[in-house]
Amino acid sequence: TMMLVVLSLVVLAVAAMGIGTRRQRGALTADTERLIRAGAAHASSLAIRDEGLGDLPPPVARYLRLALPLRKAIEQVRLTQTGTLRTDATAERWMAFEAAHLVVPPAAGFLWNARVRVAPLLHVRVRDALIDGIGSGQVSLMSAFPVSAATGGLEMNSGSLHRYLAEAVWYPSALLPSSQLQWTPIDATKALATLTNGRVSVSLEFRFEDSGEVTGIYTPARWGTFAGGYKQVPWEGHFREYRERDGVMVPTHGEVGWYLDNAWRAVWKGTVAAYRIQVRE
Repeated sequence: TMMLVVLSLVVLAVAAMGIGTRRQRGALTADTERLIRAGAAHASSLAIRDEGLGDLPPPVARYLRLALPLRKAIEQVRLTQTGTLRTDATAERWMAFEAAHLVVPPAAGFLWNARVRVAPLLHVRVRDALIDGIGSGQVSLMSAFPVSAATGGLEMNSGSLHRYLAEAVWYPSALLPSSQLQWTPIDATKALATLTNGRVSVSLEFRFEDSGEVTGIYTPARWGTFAGGYKQVPWEGHFREYRERDGVMVPTHGEVGWYLDNAWRAVWKGTVAAYRIQVRE
């Protein structure tokens, strides 16, 4: 009898996991389709002209000439990333992840779908998104059972837009000046990018090498979750080892973290394992 009870529980658990997994996959497919539709709806006729970079701060112009040798606007980017992350800036434990990252620059949106290993034979699925200006984040155990979720609100939308802007080094045509993005000079190696998406506007300081590469980003106030609540905290990222991928110069390694107690603490370290773009011809 006890064996039958245990067997029944196992069967129920497997069935529940199957149902949960199908639901999660359906939600991922729906989000992907929404993001791609948003890109089509916001497609612009932006033409990249080298002479149009002359009005930009010199380090920005150098960077764009380096990063966009094909002079074509990027409509989609699909990245595969591997690396490690931790749940907060004070945690000692780092966890390995693999992620598929879809970005649609015309819509200023992304969908990051990661599998994070938390123990042998145990993982969580983390899905972060910015679609139609709405940021969201979800965590599910074994890609099946929801653990936490948050959608919308000023803090989430702003934090997601900050992330999109910081990661534009992987889709650099999004850093061209436009009605949504403006550059302000700081000095010979730094410039401020301000991006507006709907009612949300964020700014990031970009830091450049003399060769043109973006080596870092910084903001004194990005929204994040700390001790169960939202707070604006200084946030910084670093990029290195640029390579030509699909005709675009992009960094292959990156890391981001928060400043707590006047010390920078990384929370994410990643490597680009695969990179594919779709450009406007």
